[in-house]
Order: sequence, then C-alpha cells, then structure tokens
Amino acid sequence: MGSMATFQTIRRKRLRWTTVFMTSPSLLPLFVWMAVPPIITLYFSIEHYTLMSPNRTRFVGFQNYLYFLKEPGFPDAIRNSLIILVSVIGVTTIGGALLAWLFDEDFPGCRIARVLIIAPFFVMPTVSALMWKNLMMHPIYGLMAFPLRAIGIGPD
Repeated sequence: MGSMATFQTIRRKRLRWTTVFMTSPSLLPLFVWMAVPPIITLYFSIEHYTLMSPNRTRFVGFQNYLYFLKEPGFPDAIRNSLIILVSVIGVTTIGGALLAWLFDEDFPGCRIARVLIIAPFFVMPTVSALMWKNLMMHPIYGLMAFPLRAIGIGPD
C-alpha cells in the first residue's frame, strides 16, 4: 500500500511539472505584457523627459516625486482620485451583486433578460465604442444633433 501512495505522489508531481511546462509558453508573453508597462513607467518617473525634446533626457531620481508632493493641488488630486475609486468600486460591486441576485431568481422573461444582460460582452469594445459614438455624436442623425439643431447649432 505504501508503494501505491508513493506512485500516486510521483504521478501528481510529474503532472504538476507537465502542467507548468505546457503552460509556460503562454505565461511568458503574458508576464512580459503585464511587467513592461510598470517598468517603463518607473523608468520615466525618475527621468527628466520632455515630449518636445525626447532625445534630451537626464536622470533626476526622486525629484519628480518631491515636486508632486510639494505641489499645492496634490492632496486634492489624491483625495478626488480616492473618492472616484471608492465610489466606482462600491457602485459596481453593490450593483453587480444586486443584478446577480435579481437574475438568479425566476421571473417571467428571465431567460431573455439574462441573454440581454450578457449580450454586450460578445461585442468587441472597439465596435461598441464606434456604435455609441455614431449614435450620440453623428452630426445629422445622432441624439445630440437634434437638441443642438433646435438651438441653432449644427452642420452648415
């Protein structure tokens, strides 16, 4: 019986390493995709960089951070960012939980409602953005065109 348990332990370890070996080719690009932007951000945060002359950079260390800490509007910017962060997370968490609770119940038309609530996830974000942009901002047929035309603003 001891040899069977040992065999299963060896088999589990072999399966674990096989899984790691087989998934590593896809994990490496994902890691690079996730790691490069923060590294570049940290690099630029300790450099003096100007968009008007991108070839003229110099190392400034933590001077950029000290500049922002001394800026009078910095505490307000942090406070506003935290307010937005907490409110968006709160609204989406509470709203998502309420919608999940609602759609978990059976009611007339619940299957159609479930399909309608999940349907936007099947549309590519780019396509969705273009559809909303044209729906709202099209100069002739958009929803914003009618009230703007009513007050005399519109395409010539």
